[in-house]
Formats: sequence, structure tokens, C-alpha cells
Amino acid sequence: MPEGDVVWLAARRLHEALAGRPLARSDFRVPRLATTDLRGRGVLCALSLGKHILVRVEGGLTVHTHLLMEGRWQIRRAGPTPHDHRIRLVLANAEWQALGYSLGLVELLRTAEEDKAVGHLGPDLLGPGWGAEPAAVAVLRLGEQPARAIGEALLDQSLLAGVGNVYKAEILFLRGVNPWTPVRDVPDLPAMVDLAHRLLEANKERHGHITTGDRRRGREHWVYGRAGQPCRRCGARVRRAAQASDVGDRVTYWCPRCQPPPDGP
Repeated sequence: MPEGDVVWLAARRLHEALAGRPLARSDFRVPRLATTDLRGRGVLCALSLGKHILVRVEGGLTVHTHLLMEGRWQIRRAGPTPHDHRIRLVLANAEWQALGYSLGLVELLRTAEEDKAVGHLGPDLLGPGWGAEPAAVAVLRLGEQPARAIGEALLDQSLLAGVGNVYKAEILFLRGVNPWTPVRDVPDLPAMVDLAHRLLEANKERHGHITTGDRRRGREHWVYGRAGQPCRRCGARVRRAAQASDVGDRVTYWCPRCQPPPDGP
């Protein structure tokens, strides 16, 4: 599932291509919206909220999409649209077309009712208003279920919006916390939330998630995707196991020496 920084960048590129121009074409390739026509409506803005993208158009309407596991947006010059069954939404003006591939969710909302789709989200790590107050709210929300494993809590978008499986693993490694540690036993939750924000902020304008500071291929991550390989700090073998999340079990990576278990794996 794309992380919050990937979604932020997709929304920015949609905004740059579409905002301030009337739509010359809209093609919703989902059954319930197949007859929807937004031609002639100006695009007001495109923005991200956590892992959701909202494209607001004139007339008080919002196109709401979510990439889920495999979705992506591609911006191309205006022209013939590729013949590809994976394209679920086309939004185009006289200069650009935005192609939504394998989008997990496509819906049309009244802008005044966006909260029905995104009101449940916790503070957005890449939101324009990020600061001390939303960070404190995130810490409070994470602490509301003290017995919950921190690796599960970090993926709950209703607590803190933007962290995905890659950042979960990397944040916990950098903080020296085992993924199965109960939230109540995590030292310095505010520092963990701050680290999450800084990692996403550092990566939001580029492709790929670099948490080690090393851009060389295969050197980008501390533990994510490195099961069986030596820890970059201590040399112990990185481990992996399934861990619950609000969207089903996800694979978790950790170093058993740098992140000693509480009573878990």
C-alpha cells in the first residue's frame, strides 16, 4: 500500500496538471459513476489527506480516490488515452490528462460532505497545519489503546494518517522498539510521532522511501524487506512475521537484537 508521502506527491502532481483549468473530459470507469460527466467544470484543487486524494471541482463536488494496494496516478500530455483495463478514472483538460490506474476506491462526493469519507482520519503527518497541536493529538490517540501492539497502532489511520508498512518497520527500528511492544510501554511516544513526520517530510518530493540516508540501490532501508540479512547496526539477522493491522495482516520486519521483544516474537 502506498505510503502517505507517495500519495502527497501524487496529489501535488494532480494539482499542478488540473487546478485552475476546466475539465475537457471525465471518464469514470466504475459502474455506479459510469454516466457522470464533469466536463466544463473547473478544478479548484487536488490535495491529499493521509492516503486519500480529494480533487475538488466547481459546483461543490469532490472526486475522492484511494490507491489502496496497487493504485497510482499518471500524468500525461493530452491526447489519446491508452487502451488499458486498469485505468479506472480519466480527468483531462486541454493540456494534460490524469490517468488513475488500479484505484482501490473512486467516488463522487459533495465537497461539504467530505468528512463522511475522511473525517475519521487522525492527524495528517504531511498536512499543511502539522505542528505541536496535531502531534499532541496523535500521541493521545495512540495512547487510547495502551495494550495494543505499537506496530499495529502505527498503521491505524484513525490514530495517525500517513504511515504505511515501510515506515512502520523503519520508525520502530530507529526508535529501538519491538513491533509487538504494547503502546503503554513505548518510551517517548512524542519522539516517535515526530520521527514519523520527519521521515515522510524528507521523502515526499521523491520516489522511494529512504530512511538510512543512503540512496544506493539496496541500501535505502534499515530492516524493511531485509529478512534474513544482517542488521546494518549489529549484524543480527533481520526477522519477519505477520502482524495484524486495520486492513488485515501485514509483514513486519525487525532486528531481534536492536529491538528486543517484550514478550512477543
